[in-house]
Amino acid sequence: MATVMNGIGMTSQRTRERMLARLREQGIRDEVTLAAMGSIARHIFVDEALASRAYEDVSLPIGFGQTISQPYAVARMTEILRTGKPLGKVLEIGTGCGYQTAVLSKVASEVYSVERISPLLMKARKHLRELRLSNIKLKHADGNIGLPELAPFDAIMVTAAAPHIPQQLLQQLAPGGRLVIPVGTSEQFLYLIENTGTEYRQSKLESVKFVPLLGGTN
Repeated sequence: MATVMNGIGMTSQRTRERMLARLREQGIRDEVTLAAMGSIARHIFVDEALASRAYEDVSLPIGFGQTISQPYAVARMTEILRTGKPLGKVLEIGTGCGYQTAVLSKVASEVYSVERISPLLMKARKHLRELRLSNIKLKHADGNIGLPELAPFDAIMVTAAAPHIPQQLLQQLAPGGRLVIPVGTSEQFLYLIENTGTEYRQSKLESVKFVPLLGGTN
């Protein structure tokens, strides 16, 4: 197990440290987020043929038309959700390979993650089991619907671009909670929605590029 976690060459701890240095240069300031990313072996979440590129600042294919988000996107969205404070109960829409899920597990007390593509979810389960992360629960479900039976959530992260902000997810956000989501089709922007208890406050942040948020399950 130690060999898998520490790796050699392009998958070594030193490579991870270079990734963290680059994230700092790109403006990531939250040291808790950076420490979480430094503690997770990103290369185990991609196919062996792509392991040497795992720490580059690029998204990589993980099959089924999906990607593992570039490290900057993972760090930025985690930093936005945290806003310098510990996270409690978090919902992630789009488990994918499980890398973002693993990072969230290091900064939140509970992580619930849903994935619509069953074979991807099975892969994510395997990766997360290898890391022995015990505060994660995964479910095969339509991300547009979320997990109303387990709401409310202190924070919600959507890792695919929606044409508009799903109302069902807003309804699952606790007062004081934060939702971060890419929105748009040909042009996408990251949005932060905060539930003040009396209204949903919306902030348009920066241009991004994510795979589309689709409905249904398969």
